[in-house]
Amino acid sequence: MAHMEGETRQALVKNLREATERASAALRTYDAVISDIPSGMPHPDGVQRIQNASRDLNQARAAMMKAHIQLSEFLGRGIGPSDLEFE
Repeated sequence: MAHMEGETRQALVKNLREATERASAALRTYDAVISDIPSGMPHPDGVQRIQNASRDLNQARAAMMKAHIQLSEFLGRGIGPSDLEFE
């Protein structure tokens, strides 16, 4: 049982680390798109680029929060997610 708990913890920590890295990358992309529009008036395709970067950032942040909550639930209450995949 302890072996399974260790694997679960490792998988959850890995998921959180990867989700955090994705959120950081999405933020860098978003910042790059925004800074590419110095006048504040985007070109016609700029609006779409901003929307896409914003959507990607929101999705990455949501995934990071989900991973954080799953790890917290496991550490605090011993509840592991049913959709957890092990390597």
